[in-house]
Formats: sequence, C-alpha cells, structure tokens
Amino acid sequence: MPAWMRRPLAREGAYVHVKGVLQRHGLHTVCRSAKCPNQGECFSAGTATFLVAGGVCTRACRFCAVEPGSPPPLDPSEPERVAAAVADLGLEHVVVTMVTRDDLPDGAAAHVAAVIRSVRAAAPEATIEVLTSDFRGSREALDLVLDERPDVFNHNVETVPRLYPVVRPQADYALSLSVLEHARQRSDAPVKSGLMVGLGETVEEVVQVLQDLHRAGCSIVTIGQYLRPGPEHLPVAEFVQPEVFEALSREARRIGLAAVASGPFVRSSYRAKEAVIAARG
Repeated sequence: MPAWMRRPLAREGAYVHVKGVLQRHGLHTVCRSAKCPNQGECFSAGTATFLVAGGVCTRACRFCAVEPGSPPPLDPSEPERVAAAVADLGLEHVVVTMVTRDDLPDGAAAHVAAVIRSVRAAAPEATIEVLTSDFRGSREALDLVLDERPDVFNHNVETVPRLYPVVRPQADYALSLSVLEHARQRSDAPVKSGLMVGLGETVEEVVQVLQDLHRAGCSIVTIGQYLRPGPEHLPVAEFVQPEVFEALSREARRIGLAAVASGPFVRSSYRAKEAVIAARG
C-alpha cells in the first residue's frame, strides 16, 4: 500500500452516535456493506449513506463487497426507518443507494420512491440524492424514482467499457449511459455518475468515459481508487498516483463537467453535499 493510501481511522466526533442510530433503526449502509474506507470519517462527521432494498444484491460485480445472492422480500417498514434515522441525525443532505434487485419486476424502484417520500416528509428541508441500479433498462421503473423529484440522480458506470466483462459481467456500459441520458431528459436535477481507477484501465479510456458522461448529461462525476474488499474480489492492478487524479479532474472540467471529485479515497457519496453546491454554481 503506497504512502498516499495510508491515513488514520477517524473515530471521534459523532461516530458512536451515528453507529447507534443506524443500529437502533436496523438499517444497512453502503459505508459498512461495501467496506468503504471513508466510513470513519463520514460517521465522525455525523453522516452516512443508506443502502436500501435489503442488504443482499442479485448481481455479483467482482469489485463490490455487498453480499450477493437471493435477497429476502422487501421490508415495507424500511422507508419509515430510513426517514426516522435521517431525522435523528439531522441530515441536511441525504444519500440513498440501493442493492440491485433483478428478482423484482420493477427492480425495487417503487420501494426507492417510497424511501424518498418518507424522507421528504420527515425532513422537508433536506436535499435527497439517490444512486440507483440500471433497473435492467426499464424506463417505467426509472420514472417511478424520477417522479419523486430527487435533488440529485446518480447512477455509476463504475469502470471503462473494455473492463465490463470482467468487472461488471451482469451490466452493460451503453445501458448505464442510457439511464443517465433518460434522467437528464426527465429531470431538472443534477445527474451524477462515478467510476473507479486502478483496475487496469488507461488514462485515455478514462477520459473517453468522462466525455461519454458529459454527452449523457452528467454534471457531477466522482473518480476514486479501487481497493480490493477481499480475496474473492479482483486484485488492484495499480495504485494510481495523486497527480493523475488531479490531471483527470482538470480534464473533466475542461470537458465541461460542473463538479468533479477525483482522488484516491473519493467514493460516490463522499462529501456529496459539496459536489451539489459546486454543480449548482
């Protein structure tokens, strides 16, 4: 592990409080399920990213630590429990992501929409950012979420198209771009996406993805270092130098993206509120 990938784990501030609220309401977070390296920092700052539609994903992407398998039925109480946790934490910007639910006709889109409604009722002043699956390309499912008017819509492309068969074998790059394009056409909210580096891609391929995202209507992009969650996942091909992240950030802005978070520890929801402010100018 290179020196720039080492940092102390944060356990101060609101860490214990956030952890207690999540446990009390029986909620999943991408912070813990995906083994995010920023969990300590975010919990200590009083925030977390909610993972809804259960804690088991129907896909088995080879970069992701979320448990794959056959999920249990949706819990109809989850939207209210997320909303109660948002109120308890006093969040001003709420980030909600989801496991992929290919087992359900609507991919759990109605469930995500219910989460948005519940959070908005409990915290009407808060902004809401959702990070969804591709819903297998269903416009009807996607519109169920978009009709709730989230303040930010996010769907990650995750990697360059050449690596999809290895990294995301059950996903499709063109389909993900079409999800983003549809969100841009149906909503006035900023559209966001993200990708990892260090999986064997080239800088030129990453730049091409940034151009594709801009054409698809994205205004916010995140770029972060892939870290191997466990021995069953893909190995890290490269620890990308900090100056490369800085160069990619400059290139993204040159292309026309309004807000870019690019760095070794950047993840989709990392300092998400700041990215929204930057995108809105």
